[in-house]
Amino acid sequence: MTDATWLDATASADLVRRGEASPAELVDAAIARIEQVNSQLDAVLRDRFDAARAEAAGTLPDGPFRGVPLLLKDIGCHVAGEETAYGLAPLQEARVRWHRDSHLAEAFRAAGFVVLGRTNVPELGTTVTTEPAANAPARNPWDPTRSTGGSSGGSAAAVAAGMVPVAHAGDGGGSIRIPAGACGLVGLKPTRARVSPGPDVGEGWAGATIDGVVTRSVRDTAAVLDLIGRPMPGDPYAAPPLPRPLREEVGAPVGRLRVGLLETLADERRPDAPECRAAVAAAGRLLEELGCAVEPAAPDAFSEDAFARHFNATVAADTARTLADVERVLGRQITDDELEPRNAYYRASGDRMTAPEYLAARAWLSSWSRRMAAFWTPADDGGQGFDLLVTPTAGGPPPELGWFTAAGPREEGRRIGAFIPYTAQLNVTGQPAISLPLATTDDGLPVGVQLVAAVGREDLLVRVAAALEEAAPWAGRRPAVSA
Repeated sequence: MTDATWLDATASADLVRRGEASPAELVDAAIARIEQVNSQLDAVLRDRFDAARAEAAGTLPDGPFRGVPLLLKDIGCHVAGEETAYGLAPLQEARVRWHRDSHLAEAFRAAGFVVLGRTNVPELGTTVTTEPAANAPARNPWDPTRSTGGSSGGSAAAVAAGMVPVAHAGDGGGSIRIPAGACGLVGLKPTRARVSPGPDVGEGWAGATIDGVVTRSVRDTAAVLDLIGRPMPGDPYAAPPLPRPLREEVGAPVGRLRVGLLETLADERRPDAPECRAAVAAAGRLLEELGCAVEPAAPDAFSEDAFARHFNATVAADTARTLADVERVLGRQITDDELEPRNAYYRASGDRMTAPEYLAARAWLSSWSRRMAAFWTPADDGGQGFDLLVTPTAGGPPPELGWFTAAGPREEGRRIGAFIPYTAQLNVTGQPAISLPLATTDDGLPVGVQLVAAVGREDLLVRVAAALEEAAPWAGRRPAVSA
């Protein structure tokens, strides 16, 4: 069989389609790669190797990715009869098994993917590094002393290290894009409601959360979203329909787009990161070469101080509700000592919050989102008429493990905020945004660049991302720890 270690999911599926590899061979090879390197990275928490081998040897759905190995993040995407522990020690210790498949799990299965296990996450996904108290930290394959980002850090480490070509991820404040940026991958956060969280969830974090994948190629990202980006009856809202399948946008002409460039939001709370500024400037030059009109610009509302307070209020309320749901499943209370300090604080804040206070936070965010949207609104409709915004993915290169919590709980919040000044805003507005591995630091750490389009315009992001991938290819890069 052709060595599939560094093939993307599309190429791996082509091997099966041409009869050059069987699903069983792809699955066995991926299991061997996980067994080879996972002990150095702690990316995969729980495997289902026996079940995966049995599925690969049986009759798989004849989907576009038949036989391709996949890992699921240990948050969301429930599978009937299997565990999803959310990085939470009490849930993990109880080994709770879910009673039905999520809509997303069914979509992955119908596409032909074979699930090999679950990946490492921070507790409840409420931070931007994957260092849960319940498990060993996920380590960045480019430098195992560094963070993978979060909350999809285990998924990103696994794909970057060559264990699997694609992995499930989810994003509530940057949790697809930040790990993609930290680990040198493609990470697209879809438009709100593009991927249904049903049937067990209507919306998370007041509509900020959304599922997707991390991959090594733009064409994989596009093709997978074509398959999982489908609504479910009863969803509270729907994403605008796409004009054609996203895979058809790969290689399509970019056209003359108007692009705003935001190189930094540095101030006394957010130290300047020259590597990130340089990466955005270089992306701007590439876009100019592709025929775009590029200028320094960003939405006026992007860095409003009040945003973080109101966004955190919705996270606190949702955390309190989630923990109450878990307590009902466990049949007992979860004490603060069983939680990381950050989540104990969120729960206490959520429990104290009144319904009018929660609704006031959501109302403020709705009004703010309309101010944000003006940047992408055509000038004929009173907007600024930009097609894209380009920013750093994160506030700096991936920090050392332990940095976020080293100075105590109060400083942890400040450091989280300093590391993610560019991502959570797009969760609240519901816009699609993609992180691309367009740069590296002098010592070889990945630096992500984020592209943001208007609601419903994943087609534009894929078109531009594919052109940038061709202009500045990253497929040949290999991390220090890999299969």
